[in-house]
Amino acid sequence: MKKFFSNEAFEVMHIRNFRLFMAYRLLMTSATIMQSVVVGWLLYDITKSVLSLGMIGLTEVIPQIGIALFAGHFVDIWDRKRIIFYTTFLLLLGSAILLFYALPSFDFQSLLGVWPIYLTIFLTGLTRGILVPAHTALLGQLVPRRLLTGAATWSSTIWQVGAVTGPALGGLVYGFFGVIPALLLVLFFYLSCTLLLLFIKSPGKVIVPEGSTEGIFARMKEGIHYVFNNQILLGAFTLDMFAVLFGGAVAMLPVFASDVLHVGPEGLGILRACPAIGAILMSVVLTFHPPVRHSGPLLLFSVFGFGLTMIIFALSTNFYLSAFILFLSGALDDVSVVIRSSILQIFTSDEMKGRVAAVNSIFVGSSNELGAFESGVAARLMGLIPSVVFGGVMTLLVVTFAAIKSPTLRKLNLKI
Repeated sequence: MKKFFSNEAFEVMHIRNFRLFMAYRLLMTSATIMQSVVVGWLLYDITKSVLSLGMIGLTEVIPQIGIALFAGHFVDIWDRKRIIFYTTFLLLLGSAILLFYALPSFDFQSLLGVWPIYLTIFLTGLTRGILVPAHTALLGQLVPRRLLTGAATWSSTIWQVGAVTGPALGGLVYGFFGVIPALLLVLFFYLSCTLLLLFIKSPGKVIVPEGSTEGIFARMKEGIHYVFNNQILLGAFTLDMFAVLFGGAVAMLPVFASDVLHVGPEGLGILRACPAIGAILMSVVLTFHPPVRHSGPLLLFSVFGFGLTMIIFALSTNFYLSAFILFLSGALDDVSVVIRSSILQIFTSDEMKGRVAAVNSIFVGSSNELGAFESGVAARLMGLIPSVVFGGVMTLLVVTFAAIKSPTLRKLNLKI
């Protein structure tokens, strides 16, 4: 047993700050995705509009993109742990606003419509634009370079566990007890995140090298150039951006659950959890067999397979088949996530990680929200099922183009 836990895969877990950060990441992910499930079902229940679901993505992505580069600059010069603490507190405030809005005794839904929901989503996007580069940069400070691939794998695993816990709890609590208990649980999770951060010892500010650019806009420009001058970073970010933009069906899951598969919020919670379950099992495999060899081909294969699963999911009318296909999509997506996270950590210097992660959040993170908006618009114009099939086909075309045009990515190995 001792030899098992001294395995290289578990070495990074001996670092106390890393363990605490992973506990925070678990609660943060659970709360954020739980709130997403509750908000999606509540909004569709009020409006019965697929476009309103697509607007969730647009409302979240605008502030996220708008603040990301500025956040990346400050993440590289300020204490990253403090930035995460204050930003997490904003999420706590947003969840409290949403809870207050949903209280039936005040009937804010009749008085204000759905605007408070979109206000909370806007606040979530703003905080995500800050947290994504801050999380990535802080992770690079908490562990030595030789353990970065292991740390990225564990981080992905913890995120996926939270992605299972969040929608499952959100859907079940909403379905059996109602929206107020579900939102109270979200509030409790965010409060726990805020308290947990108090126990993480800050590694301090990153030492900025002498002669580095000082102006905020010049430093933001430096981060952009850093990415665009690195073929591996640019190739990985671009590939995932377009694949997720066209290939995701998560934003439309409330419609599939309600109108195609005819299941309630409990079924929606299961559907939202299935990709994460597949990703968790894949993460276990990757923990013992990190994708450090033939990393480029594995990245291309996993994104291509993800596109195929989206096409099959769109054509399925059976709940169990749909759940299994989403399970496969999560397993394939996790390979991509781990490889891309490792690429960012390994190929980026520590003093640049905030800005590079900010650029990555625009390329990759925002593509989820833009993809949600694209899914809503496409579903409105083409119909629900044709729009998801179209997105899957576009994903296959993007991967094929990337494989042909990026020989550096095809030959990539992450072995340090």
